[in-house]
Amino acid sequence: MPRTTPLAPAAPCLRLATTEEDWAALTPAELRAMWWSMQAIRSFEEAVLRLASEALVHGPAHSSIGQEGGATGAILALKPGDQINGSHRGHHQFLAKALRHVGAADAVTPEARGVLRGALAEIMGLAPGYSGGRGGSMHLRWAEAGALGTNAIVGGGVPLAAGAAAAMKFAGTDNVAVTFLGDGATNIGAAPETMNLAAAWNLPIVFFIENNLYAVSTTVAESTRETRLAARGMGFAIPSWQVDGMDPLAVKLAMEQAVALCRAGQGPAIVEAECYRFFHQNGPLPGSAFGYRTKEEEAAWRARDPIALLEKRIPREEAAAMRAEIEAAMAAIVEEFTEPAGNARRIRPALWPNPASKDQHIRGDLSELAGARTEFRGRIVQRKFIEVVADVMHRRMATDPRIVVMGEDIHRLRGGTNGATRGLAEAFPGRILGTPISEAAFMGLAGGMAMDGRFRPVVEFMYPDFLWVAADQVFNQAAKARHMFAGTAKAPLVLRTKVAIGTGYGSQHSMDPAGIFATAPGWRIVAPATPYDYVGLMNAALACDDPVLVLEHVALYQSEGEAPEDDLDYVIPIGRARIARRGAAVTVATYLNMVAQSVAAAEAAGVDAEVIDLRTLDRASLDWTTVEASVRRTGALIVVEEGAAGPSWGGWFADAAQRRLFDWLDAPVARVTGGEASPTISKVLEHAARATQADVEAALLAMERERGRR
Repeated sequence: MPRTTPLAPAAPCLRLATTEEDWAALTPAELRAMWWSMQAIRSFEEAVLRLASEALVHGPAHSSIGQEGGATGAILALKPGDQINGSHRGHHQFLAKALRHVGAADAVTPEARGVLRGALAEIMGLAPGYSGGRGGSMHLRWAEAGALGTNAIVGGGVPLAAGAAAAMKFAGTDNVAVTFLGDGATNIGAAPETMNLAAAWNLPIVFFIENNLYAVSTTVAESTRETRLAARGMGFAIPSWQVDGMDPLAVKLAMEQAVALCRAGQGPAIVEAECYRFFHQNGPLPGSAFGYRTKEEEAAWRARDPIALLEKRIPREEAAAMRAEIEAAMAAIVEEFTEPAGNARRIRPALWPNPASKDQHIRGDLSELAGARTEFRGRIVQRKFIEVVADVMHRRMATDPRIVVMGEDIHRLRGGTNGATRGLAEAFPGRILGTPISEAAFMGLAGGMAMDGRFRPVVEFMYPDFLWVAADQVFNQAAKARHMFAGTAKAPLVLRTKVAIGTGYGSQHSMDPAGIFATAPGWRIVAPATPYDYVGLMNAALACDDPVLVLEHVALYQSEGEAPEDDLDYVIPIGRARIARRGAAVTVATYLNMVAQSVAAAEAAGVDAEVIDLRTLDRASLDWTTVEASVRRTGALIVVEEGAAGPSWGGWFADAAQRRLFDWLDAPVARVTGGEASPTISKVLEHAARATQADVEAALLAMERERGRR
């Protein structure tokens, strides 16, 4: 018979409960502050539900009534420099943090009224809101107060908070980040990925799990075998506490222990607060109205109301006076925002955001690059592309201590899988971070660091196809942050990845992601085709306050071309194309390795083509001036890309060009792309699936024939 030995967890998982001695230790002022915070949240939420029932809240109203104790207790354990983010049900988290930031303890001061007013305006979608009404109920942000933003994607904010924690740690502070997540989020990939990464890097972050027993209508027991969600920590050696979330003092005491551990450099930590939302997932009806909860269950939890629990310890007259003041303040704010409309009321029209502002703040104006040096100083030599990739990053890291690089295996293998980070780990210890295989976690962490503002993270995706496992962080978070929060958040990060068509790595490692990223307003895309351009475009990307995708191609890495011998500080402005070959017969617009192939195709076919290396591929930054000037001369345009037609970048570009340049075109815009399917492993099939020089030659000759020139 085999012998078995129980394995003890590497970190404790504890249940914490208060005693009467703990309550006796609270001063009257602390009791009042705790009760006042919860009541302010309750009265606010009741006002929101009333407005929602009158259709004056457009979109969801995820009330936190019943869960005020957890948010209040957690925030009371923090100090001003600490930061939080939260989930789609985040009014209570935001209000607890913002009200404490303005010093509101037991009275509706002007500053407290400002918080209540700004939050309600945001939830109603009005211009006076914290993000001008763009974020609404699920995206509440006030960075000055340490409220980094609530998040509509389940678990989506968890990696962002880890990024804030990483910024705190690398900046040498003792501050702590707290991410509030629900029971449902503990089962989504980004949350456990981030727990693992935070533990591996000892980040000062508390994962605060609000276990309200239901993910909409699905119970925790239906979702997972281990219903004690604090036990998630044992799998990652994270110390964890489980508390009664209806007891704000128990939450505060558990959080104080968790936060102290993080401040001592021993984070992360987990606190699970068992709580209950008194209403349905969304709106003013209880869950029992939808059949997934019983009235008896709801009554039992309402009997444990955290506000009523504390009210027993406060003089009745004081509680009544404070409640009346809060409710009067909320009534006045509602009256300010609404006006009579027949037998009902409506939002005052002057409070709506200006519709003309709908596309503002998608991205910056690139003014941060205004003073950059664009002229080259030095001598040009022939160098390998991949050597220049490593050298320019070395130069930027030496001159800018904010840059931190992260990705899989980048700290090993003499510069990662292709040598792009050669020598950096030795030169900059602690700033070249080899990550677990968890793209969602480290991409989100980078996004959170970027939004913090103290660092400029550079992320490497070993292959662009891996973006799909991090798609939420790439497209819902980094791409949308600036617009969603009305310009109050920036995301200065660089994402490097390589196009590997032709290497035999098959369908799941060979995509060209330009077309996918071009559909996400907020991302800028640069695609250097020469070593010289790589230096200038990477310098621009690292100075930009928007997220920038830097596309590289494996076929170019070992190629040699003109490169700077010593000047690695010049910038090629984002949005400036390059004429790779002058010509008068037809314009070819392309990027990456297809630039050289298009030039070769023009020579081989004997067609006097003008080849434009676009360099920048996002919609906002395309150099239409150069393209238009060329097409005015040639009268024809061919769009060339190597990759598959499905995720094609050229489809939308050709459509835009056809409409922009119609008056100067002698023929429809032509396209050269790979096949419909992604490249596969077989060398013959892979070659057939990609566009080549021969395809460009055929397109050039076909355009000549269509125009009657051949």
